[in-house]
Amino acid sequence: MKADNRMTEPATPRPTRFRTGGLSPRKPTRFSWTPTVEERAVLAKDLGLLAVLRLEFSGQIDPHGRDEFRLQGKLRAFVDQACIVSLAPVRAEISESVFRRYVAGLELPDADEIETPEDDTVEPMPDTLDLIEIATEALMLALPLYPRAAGVEFADLSHAPKGAALFDEPPEKPFASLAALANRLKSDPETGGSGPQ
Repeated sequence: MKADNRMTEPATPRPTRFRTGGLSPRKPTRFSWTPTVEERAVLAKDLGLLAVLRLEFSGQIDPHGRDEFRLQGKLRAFVDQACIVSLAPVRAEISESVFRRYVAGLELPDADEIETPEDDTVEPMPDTLDLIEIATEALMLALPLYPRAAGVEFADLSHAPKGAALFDEPPEKPFASLAALANRLKSDPETGGSGPQ
């Protein structure tokens, strides 16, 4: 499936960071992030992708009571990954719903007390919500772990080209630090909570 290349870059840069103290306590704050060509190239490099052909992350941040904000969004992307066997490009279409709850006063347990949480969407309220970091994490988690070109089997490894990994089981995909990636992608100064409505 071919990516839809009709998407154009936004004429006016939109904020990608929102101070939680500046968000409206009464109405939603809408957001939309479409990375530039340069930002997509950085994203592809850091996530070990051949290319990020298209990406859009949009949604809204809703107040919920006095001590909580809820982020609801949709991540859509077309990416090219290297086949785990042949290294040939493999196209992936991503369509992922994103939901986060940010609660003021929520304390995280000590490292030796951490267990699998019942609700992994709940996080302590940060000073700033970073759309790039949230979108990057969502994309990373949605990527196919073991991309494989059509008709290619793991038994074909003996005929794999130079540079392809020789293994019986697919390896884990290495990912760069999300925080480092977000810092590299940020091009706008910290923005207040008055995002585009």
